[in-house]
Amino acid sequence: MQNRKEKLKIGFYLPIVVLILLFFTFISPNKANAAGASLYFSPASGTFFVGSTFDVSVFVNTGGEDVNAVEINIKFNPEKLQVASPTAGKSFIEVWVSQPTYSNTTGEMSFIGGIPTPGINTTAGLVSTVTFRAISPGSTTILFLDSSKVLRNDPKGTNILTSMGRGVYELLIPPPEGPEVFSPTHPDKNKWYKNNNPTFSWEKEEGVTDFSYSFDRDPTGVPDNVSEGNHTSVSYSDVGDGIWYFHVKAKKAEVWGGVSHYLVQIDTTPPAAFTPEVEPSSKTTERQPLISFITTDALSGMDYYQIKYVDITPERKEIATGFFIEAASPYKLPSLEIGKYLVVVRAADIAGNYREGTVKIQIFPEGITISKRGIQYREYSLPWWILAAVLIIILVLIGFYLWRKYRRQFLVKKDRITEMEKRIENERKKILDGVKK
Repeated sequence: MQNRKEKLKIGFYLPIVVLILLFFTFISPNKANAAGASLYFSPASGTFFVGSTFDVSVFVNTGGEDVNAVEINIKFNPEKLQVASPTAGKSFIEVWVSQPTYSNTTGEMSFIGGIPTPGINTTAGLVSTVTFRAISPGSTTILFLDSSKVLRNDPKGTNILTSMGRGVYELLIPPPEGPEVFSPTHPDKNKWYKNNNPTFSWEKEEGVTDFSYSFDRDPTGVPDNVSEGNHTSVSYSDVGDGIWYFHVKAKKAEVWGGVSHYLVQIDTTPPAAFTPEVEPSSKTTERQPLISFITTDALSGMDYYQIKYVDITPERKEIATGFFIEAASPYKLPSLEIGKYLVVVRAADIAGNYREGTVKIQIFPEGITISKRGIQYREYSLPWWILAAVLIIILVLIGFYLWRKYRRQFLVKKDRITEMEKRIENERKKILDGVKK
């Protein structure tokens, strides 16, 4: 009996085990193949000095598929990196549909190319190696844009790209090779300042007789061999916006030494002008309208927004000036009373510059309201004096109409009486004339 039960159990579970084995044998490989292709950078991270160049290779993993075309679009921060060479090294691409293009202004680069049938099946296909130049310190990221494609070698050219990596790099100011430099006005090299009058100071070693320095936008600039004297400080005024570099070297025993570089980032320009928008409208019965706002900053970038509202209703004796609070767009105002308000949005960049955008809103009661000033519906109002003038005009017109009407009736009646009198007179004359005869 026990053996029979065991046989029944085996007979019940055996088909299930067979189905599971069939699933992993035939279905799982298909799922693995359906994982799709991926793009990645190598190296995916690293630390480099400002002014130096480094190579980043673009690889494709076809995910076990045969592919015959790729379109790769890359985005980088042009304030941190510049492309020095877009196509260094080897590539599996045999036919470039269009030559690799890039822009150091917008920070974009693209490659479009392919290989003839049967294509390529690889886990590390080199598309290209790009040489970047680091131009300012800080962390920066290189990304693949969503418009990138990896096309399977089939009649439809199916895009099988499902995964895209990124490269994250740290860019540092190179260590000083000459005098140690610091700035009392711009102490943090990674920070943006709105002060455009930088001062630089440097240390003087024993035996140093002269210094030579320069100030420009070149991260690898080198001062000439003409002495500027032996003082250890210099100031500049009204410097333009952007990234600047101070370079200094020392002369000792009639020999010029290495160069030290010091970076300053100056931004005196406020964010771009903007006008806040009101939803549903600037004239509304909604007590808590939404305020939307956005702007950009060309250099240091946006830091934060602040908002305040001012009650400017004329009827109110005390006008509240309000105060700024930090806010994000869209911002819902607190419940407001009926009246007029001025909304002020302040946009500040990282350097501390700010610009204000304003918009006026008016809150109306719902339906028709009657006040000492007149009758009002939303923004449409009718003062009492206009109503009185209209009423007087209507009464005058009615009086004039009645006067004309009764005057006409009176004239008609008078004419009839006169006509009757004439007829009576004529009849009387006829009778008199008959008597005489």
